[in-house]
Amino acid sequence: MHQFDLTGRAAVVTGAAEGFGRAMTERFLASGARVSMWDNNTERLRATAGELAGQGTVHTVTVDVSRNPEVEEATRATREAFSRIDILVANAGIAGPTLTTWEYPVEEWQKVIDVDLTGVFYCCRAVVPTMIEQNYGRIVTIASVAGKEGNPNACAYSAAKAGVIALTKSLGKELSQHDIAVNCITPAAAKTRIFDQITQAHVDYMLAKIPRGRFLRIEELASLATWLVSEENSFSTGAIWDLSGGRSVY
Repeated sequence: MHQFDLTGRAAVVTGAAEGFGRAMTERFLASGARVSMWDNNTERLRATAGELAGQGTVHTVTVDVSRNPEVEEATRATREAFSRIDILVANAGIAGPTLTTWEYPVEEWQKVIDVDLTGVFYCCRAVVPTMIEQNYGRIVTIASVAGKEGNPNACAYSAAKAGVIALTKSLGKELSQHDIAVNCITPAAAKTRIFDQITQAHVDYMLAKIPRGRFLRIEELASLATWLVSEENSFSTGAIWDLSGGRSVY
């Protein structure tokens, strides 16, 4: 494992209790960062934090990223704990139901948009002023190849992730005069608990679209994310980093 240097850095990872979020948290800790783990599942968050406590300094906040007051409070709590926030990974997300657009329930559409897109906006909005004050920061948003191509029977998820891509580009340009890098990763599917939310037919569809012939490993995403949040990434900003196994090459 390549060692990136995050010594002294304070990171926030949303959706940190499992999947991509946990993998990134582990890699950040191994690189020397302190990590504030944000998640809406208190029980799972505490369990994961307990398992990772021996690897470095962890801090936990139960937060629903779709609720702005909770995000603002989580930001205050993290600043109190760490005095600064150098890194934000906006990872928390849900899949939503697997249905055609005309069958998609309005309330389910709104739920996915609120978590997957508006939640990313809330987190960036809350944390960026601290980074501007420090004149240093690294932000990584986790979108999806679905945001580039539009997966059938996943209209809300695809639309939300496309929005995350555009939000990242906009924010990267806004912060380009600061030492703050904002980048987006667009992964193909990985075997995480989000698979519990989708049908086997949709899982099979996603696998069939990947030229590598396998799903992404969460450790592969964590590796890319760790470089993107390090000082070594001093030039890339507003960029979309493909991690789709050859499915989309732009």
